[in-house]
Amino acid sequence: MKTMLRPMFKSTAAVLAGLAILSSPVSASAATTYVAKDGDTFWKLAQAFHVPVDKLMDLNEGVEPTNIYAGLKLSIPAGTTIQASAAGVRLIDADAGAKKVIEPSGKSHQVKRTLQIKASAYTSAASENGKWGAVDYFGNPLRVGTVAVDPNRIPLGTKLYITGYSYDGLPIGGMIATATDTGGSIKGDRIDIFVPGTTAEARSFGFQWVKVHVLG
Repeated sequence: MKTMLRPMFKSTAAVLAGLAILSSPVSASAATTYVAKDGDTFWKLAQAFHVPVDKLMDLNEGVEPTNIYAGLKLSIPAGTTIQASAAGVRLIDADAGAKKVIEPSGKSHQVKRTLQIKASAYTSAASENGKWGAVDYFGNPLRVGTVAVDPNRIPLGTKLYITGYSYDGLPIGGMIATATDTGGSIKGDRIDIFVPGTTAEARSFGFQWVKVHVLG
């Protein structure tokens, strides 16, 4: 919960979801894990990851090509990249050596540093925002992608890619966010993530350790 007086300025905060992290290449013999979705086939995945179909099938020799279902874990050659045109495709467990984040539009961002940070959640409720109402530090309406930070740790206006949270009201897998808010209790390695819904619902978020990729 954030409770802090804030001046009113104008700014914009771009919020996009459905993103892909590009991992640094590792040994050719290694593989990373991909979780299949409805409609996936070896051919579609080969096109998305730019690897030969036979190589993909060899890595997953125990999987019947006609029985790829949502939730099935498949092996993908490590060091491959996901193109922006491959909408909806995402890697998991591959952000340890991340260097770039690519939006579905094709716009890419360099990852300057990655922080392990304790996160909480807040809403637009008057009880959480005082007389300033449901706006951020700059006077912009609160929306998914608004994050309150300690400006001494993460400067206001910084674009972020946040992963590792679990909450139904936020994009699955990760989201682009912007540090446009502050909070009296948000000090040091702490962030407060705006979530839609009620205060009671936001409390279910609790405290979660998330990865915050600071983008350049």
